[in-house]
Amino acid sequence: MKRVWLLTAGGVLLGAAGGWSYWYYFGCTNGCAITSSPLNSSLYGAFMGGLLFNSFKRPVMVSTSSSENEEATRVGH
Repeated sequence: MKRVWLLTAGGVLLGAAGGWSYWYYFGCTNGCAITSSPLNSSLYGAFMGGLLFNSFKRPVMVSTSSSENEEATRVGH
């Protein structure tokens, strides 16, 4: 659980830095919804970075019955 939060937080920070950098180097001055403001660009980058890095979490195996669980532990899975 802690690993997922750390990955997501790192993605948010990297995304915010990337969004601000995009605004600084390529952003337009008027007429653009996202890249006309450093705040908008950073927030959008943070959101996208968080979504991207959150997708790297491990899948959780869910069993529907207890007999499958017992068999999986006996076999060593």
